[in-house]
Formats: sequence, C-alpha cells, structure tokens
Amino acid sequence: MRPPPVTAAVRVRRAEVSDLDDLVALEESSFAQDRLSRAQYRKHLDSESALVLVASANRRRFLGTAVVFFRKGSTVARLYSIAAKPQAQGKGVGSALIEASEETARSRGCRALRLEVRKDNAVAIRLYEHRGYRIIGEYARYYADGADALRFEKPL
Repeated sequence: MRPPPVTAAVRVRRAEVSDLDDLVALEESSFAQDRLSRAQYRKHLDSESALVLVASANRRRFLGTAVVFFRKGSTVARLYSIAAKPQAQGKGVGSALIEASEETARSRGCRALRLEVRKDNAVAIRLYEHRGYRIIGEYARYYADGADALRFEKPL
C-alpha cells in the first residue's frame, strides 16, 4: 500500500515580485512551448483578473506555481497553468495548488473552474479526475506543437 501524498508541509500563497526568477525558471524548465514570459508574469502579479500562486515547503523553498484567470462578469474561472519542480511531483504540491485555486475562485463568486490539459499528459489527467474534474470537451491541435487538449471543468 502506497502512503498518501504529503501535503501538510505544503504552503500556498500569492506570488510576489521577489518570486519572478523562480516563476520564470520553472516555466522554462516545465514547458517547451506555450510559456508565460517574465513580462506576462510581472503583469499577472498586479492584475485583478489573474492570480499567481506559489507553493513552498518554507519561505526559501519554491516547489510549484499555478496561474488562475478570472473574467469580469463570469462565474467560471480558468486554471491557466500549473507546474511543480520535478523533485516536488507526486508529493501533493499539485493538489495543494489546485485546492487553493478552487478556494480563491469560490471566494470570488465563481461556480466552476475550467482548464485545458494535453491529451497525452496522463499524470495530470489522473490528478484532475481524482480532484473531481470532468471532461467537457476537446480542442484539436490546441498547443503550439500541434498536440490536442482535453477541456475539464469542476463545479465549485
């Protein structure tokens, strides 16, 4: 029997300007294409329509990030991006970031959280399904490299 993921030590907070180097480094190491730039992250840190979250084990240890977008007048938020450092994968970081994203969306009056994921990303798909997300559609050739995407949604 496998032990449950360790989530008690994972702390999620709103990203700060001082996190920019870590955010950009993780973005570049996690995604070959479709990356957020330093300028985009900087803009999102001060935006009313975006939330950048950071997961850490302590103040000095950056483990992962999530970016959530909100549209004025909409009750649906979008989990735009989520990434964890390789050494943090499978340790509850993704779940903690998703949970914080959902809580924030709920607190802003959203009734659902949507996301897109590469159709060939079995690990992420299992995580989303385990967290209660269901497939609501598919996009052909959605990513820059031509990969298809599955569209997921979870009612909040």
